[in-house]
Amino acid sequence: MSAETDTPYRGRFAPSPTGPLHFGSLVTALASYLEARCHDGAWLVRIEDLDPLRESPQAIDSILHSLEAHSLFWDETVRRQSLRLDRYRQLLDRLIQQRRAYTCGCSRKELLAHGGRHPFKCRDGGHAPPERPLATRFALNDEVARWQDLILGPQQQTVNAELDDPVLLRKEGFIAYQLAVVADDIDQDISHVIRGSDLLETTAQQNQIRRALKVALPEYGHIPVILNQQGQKLSKQNYAPALNDDAPANNLWHALQALGQQPPPELARATADELLAWARTNWCRARIPLVSHQQPEA
Repeated sequence: MSAETDTPYRGRFAPSPTGPLHFGSLVTALASYLEARCHDGAWLVRIEDLDPLRESPQAIDSILHSLEAHSLFWDETVRRQSLRLDRYRQLLDRLIQQRRAYTCGCSRKELLAHGGRHPFKCRDGGHAPPERPLATRFALNDEVARWQDLILGPQQQTVNAELDDPVLLRKEGFIAYQLAVVADDIDQDISHVIRGSDLLETTAQQNQIRRALKVALPEYGHIPVILNQQGQKLSKQNYAPALNDDAPANNLWHALQALGQQPPPELARATADELLAWARTNWCRARIPLVSHQQPEA
Protein backbone atom coordinates (compact mmCIF):
# COMPACT_ATOMS: atom_id res chain seq x y z
CA MET A 1 0.00 0.00 0.00
CA SER A 2 1.34 3.45 -0.85
CA ALA A 3 0.27 7.00 -1.51
CA GLU A 4 -2.17 7.34 -4.41
CA THR A 5 -0.60 8.53 -7.64
CA ASP A 6 -3.02 11.47 -7.88
CA THR A 7 -2.21 12.67 -4.36
CA PRO A 8 -0.56 16.12 -4.38
CA TYR A 9 3.17 15.78 -3.75
CA ARG A 10 4.18 16.89 -0.25
CA GLY A 11 7.74 16.27 0.92
CA ARG A 12 9.73 17.37 3.95
CA PHE A 13 13.17 17.80 5.47
CA ALA A 14 13.27 17.10 9.20
CA PRO A 15 16.63 17.78 10.89
CA SER A 16 17.32 17.40 14.61
CA PRO A 17 18.78 20.55 16.21
CA THR A 18 21.78 18.86 17.78
CA GLY A 19 24.16 21.08 15.85
CA PRO A 20 24.56 22.97 12.56
CA LEU A 21 23.89 21.39 9.20
CA HIS A 22 26.77 19.46 7.64
CA PHE A 23 27.38 18.27 4.09
CA GLY A 24 25.42 15.04 4.57
CA SER A 25 22.42 17.04 5.79
CA LEU A 26 22.66 19.28 2.73
CA VAL A 27 22.65 16.31 0.36
CA THR A 28 19.47 14.95 1.92
CA ALA A 29 17.82 18.38 2.05
CA LEU A 30 18.69 19.04 -1.58
CA ALA A 31 17.36 15.68 -2.77
CA SER A 32 14.06 16.10 -0.95
CA TYR A 33 13.78 19.70 -2.17
CA LEU A 34 14.41 18.81 -5.82
CA GLU A 35 12.04 15.84 -5.71
CA ALA A 36 9.28 18.12 -4.43
CA ARG A 37 9.97 20.92 -6.89
CA CYS A 38 10.19 18.56 -9.87
CA HIS A 39 6.72 17.27 -9.00
CA ASP A 40 5.32 20.79 -8.54
CA GLY A 41 4.88 19.86 -4.91
CA ALA A 42 5.29 21.42 -1.50
CA TRP A 43 8.52 21.16 0.47
CA LEU A 44 8.23 21.53 4.22
CA VAL A 45 10.79 21.90 6.98
CA ARG A 46 10.24 20.31 10.37
CA ILE A 47 12.50 20.62 13.39
CA GLU A 48 12.69 17.39 15.42
CA ASP A 49 13.42 19.01 18.78
CA LEU A 50 12.23 16.33 21.18
CA ASP A 51 15.49 15.60 23.01
CA PRO A 52 16.50 18.62 25.14
CA LEU A 53 19.42 16.64 26.58
CA ARG A 54 21.15 16.60 23.16
CA GLU A 55 19.91 19.78 21.51
CA SER A 56 21.68 23.08 21.10
CA PRO A 57 19.57 26.22 21.69
CA GLN A 58 21.30 27.96 18.78
CA ALA A 59 20.99 25.05 16.36
CA ILE A 60 17.47 25.80 15.08
CA ASP A 61 18.37 29.29 13.91
CA SER A 62 21.64 27.95 12.47
CA ILE A 63 19.84 25.23 10.49
CA LEU A 64 17.25 27.58 9.04
CA HIS A 65 19.93 30.15 8.19
CA SER A 66 21.95 27.50 6.34
CA LEU A 67 18.93 26.42 4.28
CA GLU A 68 18.19 30.03 3.35
CA ALA A 69 21.86 30.69 2.55
CA HIS A 70 21.67 27.80 0.05
CA SER A 71 18.40 29.15 -1.45
CA LEU A 72 16.46 26.13 -0.16
CA PHE A 73 13.29 27.98 0.72
CA TRP A 74 10.45 26.04 2.28
CA ASP A 75 6.68 26.25 1.97
CA GLU A 76 4.38 26.78 4.94
CA THR A 77 5.41 27.46 8.52
CA VAL A 78 8.35 25.56 10.00
CA ARG A 79 6.99 22.94 12.40
CA ARG A 80 8.64 22.30 15.75
CA GLN A 81 7.87 18.98 17.36
CA SER A 82 8.35 20.37 20.88
CA LEU A 83 5.15 22.38 20.36
CA ARG A 84 3.06 19.33 19.47
CA LEU A 85 3.31 17.21 22.60
CA ASP A 86 -0.47 17.20 23.18
CA ARG A 87 -1.03 15.70 19.72
CA TYR A 88 1.53 12.97 20.33
CA ARG A 89 -0.05 12.11 23.69
CA GLN A 90 -3.44 11.92 22.01
CA LEU A 91 -2.21 9.37 19.48
CA LEU A 92 -0.32 7.49 22.19
CA ASP A 93 -3.53 7.15 24.22
CA ARG A 94 -5.33 5.95 21.12
CA LEU A 95 -2.77 3.21 20.52
CA ILE A 96 -2.94 2.15 24.18
CA GLN A 97 -6.73 1.93 23.98
CA GLN A 98 -6.38 -0.22 20.85
CA ARG A 99 -3.97 -2.48 22.76
CA ARG A 100 -1.28 -1.63 20.20
CA ALA A 101 0.92 0.04 22.82
CA TYR A 102 1.97 -0.99 26.33
CA THR A 103 4.10 0.22 29.23
CA CYS A 104 7.48 -1.41 29.80
CA GLY A 105 9.84 -1.24 32.76
CA CYS A 106 12.54 -3.54 31.39
CA SER A 107 16.04 -2.13 31.09
CA ARG A 108 18.16 -2.54 27.97
CA LYS A 109 20.48 -4.83 29.91
CA GLU A 110 17.56 -7.05 30.95
CA LEU A 111 16.18 -7.21 27.42
CA LEU A 112 19.62 -8.11 26.08
CA ALA A 113 20.03 -10.83 28.70
CA HIS A 114 16.68 -12.34 27.67
CA GLY A 115 17.25 -12.25 23.93
CA GLY A 116 14.91 -9.29 23.49
CA ARG A 117 12.06 -10.88 25.43
CA HIS A 118 10.51 -8.92 28.29
CA PRO A 119 11.36 -10.53 31.65
CA PHE A 120 8.41 -8.74 33.27
CA LYS A 121 5.99 -9.88 30.52
CA CYS A 122 5.16 -6.23 29.84
CA ARG A 123 3.48 -6.87 26.50
CA ASP A 124 1.13 -9.41 28.12
CA GLY A 125 0.08 -7.10 30.94
CA GLY A 126 2.88 -7.87 33.38
CA HIS A 127 4.35 -5.19 35.61
CA ALA A 128 7.89 -4.22 36.55
CA PRO A 129 8.67 -3.33 40.18
CA PRO A 130 6.74 -0.14 41.11
CA GLU A 131 9.86 1.99 41.52
CA ARG A 132 10.89 1.40 37.90
CA PRO A 133 10.45 4.25 35.37
CA LEU A 134 8.23 3.13 32.50
CA ALA A 135 8.55 3.51 28.76
CA THR A 136 5.69 2.93 26.34
CA ARG A 137 6.29 0.63 23.37
CA PHE A 138 4.35 -0.15 20.21
CA ALA A 139 3.17 -3.76 19.91
CA LEU A 140 4.39 -4.93 16.52
CA ASN A 141 2.94 -7.85 14.62
CA ASP A 142 5.24 -10.44 13.06
CA GLU A 143 5.70 -9.40 9.46
CA VAL A 144 7.90 -9.70 6.41
CA ALA A 145 7.40 -6.20 5.02
CA ARG A 146 8.01 -5.50 1.34
CA TRP A 147 7.89 -2.25 -0.56
CA GLN A 148 9.45 -0.48 -3.53
CA ASP A 149 11.90 2.20 -2.46
CA LEU A 150 12.03 5.07 -4.93
CA ILE A 151 15.84 5.08 -4.88
CA LEU A 152 17.05 1.71 -3.56
CA GLY A 153 14.45 -0.44 -5.34
CA PRO A 154 12.71 -3.50 -3.84
CA GLN A 155 13.06 -3.72 -0.07
CA GLN A 156 12.27 -6.43 2.46
CA GLN A 157 12.37 -6.21 6.24
CA THR A 158 11.50 -8.83 8.82
CA VAL A 159 9.75 -7.43 11.89
CA ASN A 160 9.52 -9.56 15.02
CA ALA A 161 6.78 -8.93 17.57
CA GLU A 162 8.14 -8.11 21.05
CA LEU A 163 11.80 -8.34 19.96
CA ASP A 164 11.58 -5.24 17.76
CA ASP A 165 8.81 -3.29 19.53
CA PRO A 166 9.86 0.38 19.23
CA VAL A 167 9.68 2.89 22.06
CA LEU A 168 6.98 5.55 21.65
CA LEU A 169 7.45 7.31 24.98
CA ARG A 170 10.84 7.18 26.68
CA LYS A 171 11.34 6.48 30.37
CA GLU A 172 12.50 10.06 30.86
CA GLY A 173 9.07 11.23 29.70
CA PHE A 174 10.18 12.36 26.21
CA ILE A 175 8.15 11.45 23.14
CA ALA A 176 10.23 9.11 20.96
CA TYR A 177 11.12 9.56 17.30
CA GLN A 178 8.99 6.70 15.99
CA LEU A 179 5.73 8.20 17.27
CA ALA A 180 6.48 11.84 16.48
CA VAL A 181 7.64 11.24 12.91
CA VAL A 182 4.54 9.21 12.08
CA ALA A 183 2.21 11.75 13.70
CA ASP A 184 3.75 14.68 11.86
CA ASP A 185 3.86 12.94 8.50
CA ILE A 186 0.16 12.13 8.93
CA ASP A 187 -0.87 15.60 10.06
CA GLN A 188 1.16 17.36 7.37
CA ASP A 189 -0.19 15.03 4.64
CA ILE A 190 3.32 14.00 3.63
CA SER A 191 3.06 11.89 0.50
CA HIS A 192 6.78 11.24 -0.11
CA VAL A 193 9.57 10.73 2.41
CA ILE A 194 13.05 11.31 1.00
CA ARG A 195 15.63 10.74 3.76
CA GLY A 196 18.98 9.17 4.57
CA SER A 197 19.43 5.43 4.27
CA ASP A 198 20.46 5.31 7.94
CA LEU A 199 16.71 5.52 8.64
CA LEU A 200 15.79 2.71 6.24
CA GLU A 201 15.48 0.15 9.03
CA THR A 202 12.73 2.18 10.74
CA THR A 203 10.40 2.01 7.73
CA ALA A 204 8.55 -1.24 8.43
CA GLN A 205 7.93 -0.28 12.05
CA GLN A 206 6.63 3.15 11.10
CA ASN A 207 4.33 1.62 8.51
CA GLN A 208 2.83 -0.69 11.11
CA ILE A 209 2.13 2.31 13.35
CA ARG A 210 0.47 4.08 10.41
CA ARG A 211 -1.68 1.05 9.65
CA ALA A 212 -2.71 0.85 13.32
CA LEU A 213 -3.86 4.48 12.98
CA LYS A 214 -5.65 3.57 9.73
CA VAL A 215 -3.85 5.97 7.42
CA ALA A 216 -2.27 5.42 4.01
CA LEU A 217 1.45 4.88 3.65
CA PRO A 218 3.74 7.39 1.94
CA GLU A 219 6.25 6.62 -0.77
CA TYR A 220 9.82 6.27 0.53
CA GLY A 221 13.16 7.06 -1.02
CA HIS A 222 16.41 6.57 0.91
CA ILE A 223 19.57 8.47 0.01
CA PRO A 224 22.87 6.60 0.62
CA VAL A 225 24.70 8.27 3.49
CA ILE A 226 27.72 10.54 3.05
CA LEU A 227 30.95 9.25 4.59
CA ASN A 228 33.82 11.16 6.17
CA GLN A 229 37.46 10.61 5.23
CA GLN A 230 37.65 7.71 7.73
CA GLY A 231 34.75 5.90 6.06
CA GLN A 232 32.29 6.71 8.87
CA LYS A 233 28.82 8.10 8.35
CA LEU A 234 29.05 11.89 8.28
CA SER A 235 27.22 12.97 11.43
CA LYS A 236 27.33 15.39 14.29
CA GLN A 237 28.34 12.52 16.58
CA ASN A 238 31.40 12.00 14.37
CA TYR A 239 32.24 15.73 14.49
CA ALA A 240 31.16 16.51 10.95
CA PRO A 241 32.18 20.09 10.14
CA ALA A 242 29.42 22.65 9.76
CA LEU A 243 28.50 23.89 6.29
CA ASN A 244 30.26 27.03 5.22
CA ASP A 245 27.26 29.27 4.58
CA ASP A 246 29.52 31.75 2.81
CA ALA A 247 30.10 29.26 -0.03
CA PRO A 248 26.61 27.98 -0.91
CA ALA A 249 27.27 27.51 -4.62
CA ASN A 250 30.35 25.38 -3.97
CA ASN A 251 28.43 23.30 -1.43
CA LEU A 252 25.51 22.79 -3.81
CA TRP A 253 27.88 21.85 -6.65
CA HIS A 254 29.41 19.08 -4.55
CA ALA A 255 25.99 17.98 -3.27
CA LEU A 256 24.71 17.61 -6.83
CA GLN A 257 27.82 15.57 -7.63
CA ALA A 258 27.16 13.34 -4.61
CA LEU A 259 23.62 12.84 -5.93
CA GLY A 260 24.97 11.77 -9.32
CA GLN A 261 23.46 14.72 -11.19
CA GLN A 262 26.66 15.76 -13.03
CA PRO A 263 26.13 19.49 -13.49
CA PRO A 264 28.01 20.77 -16.56
CA PRO A 265 31.51 22.23 -15.98
CA GLU A 266 30.40 25.72 -17.00
CA LEU A 267 28.21 25.85 -13.88
CA ALA A 268 31.20 25.38 -11.58
CA ARG A 269 31.30 29.15 -11.10
CA ALA A 270 27.52 29.65 -11.09
CA THR A 271 25.55 31.15 -8.24
CA ALA A 272 23.46 29.03 -5.89
CA ASP A 273 20.27 30.19 -7.61
CA GLU A 274 21.65 29.33 -11.04
CA LEU A 275 22.68 25.86 -9.87
CA LEU A 276 19.26 25.20 -8.38
CA ALA A 277 17.54 26.42 -11.55
CA TRP A 278 19.61 23.93 -13.57
CA ALA A 279 18.96 21.17 -11.04
CA ARG A 280 15.19 21.69 -11.02
CA THR A 281 15.14 21.32 -14.80
CA ASN A 282 17.56 18.40 -15.02
CA TRP A 283 16.91 16.48 -11.80
CA CYS A 284 16.97 12.71 -12.39
CA ARG A 285 16.31 10.46 -9.42
CA ALA A 286 17.60 7.42 -11.32
CA ARG A 287 21.11 8.94 -11.32
CA ILE A 288 21.41 8.85 -7.53
CA PRO A 289 24.18 6.36 -6.71
CA LEU A 290 23.21 3.35 -4.65
CA VAL A 291 26.43 3.38 -2.64
CA SER A 292 27.67 5.86 -0.09
CA HIS A 293 29.61 8.91 -1.26
CA GLN A 294 32.59 10.43 0.52
CA GLN A 295 32.51 14.03 1.66
CA PRO A 296 34.65 16.27 -0.58
CA GLU A 297 37.85 17.47 0.97
CA ALA A 298 37.85 21.05 2.20
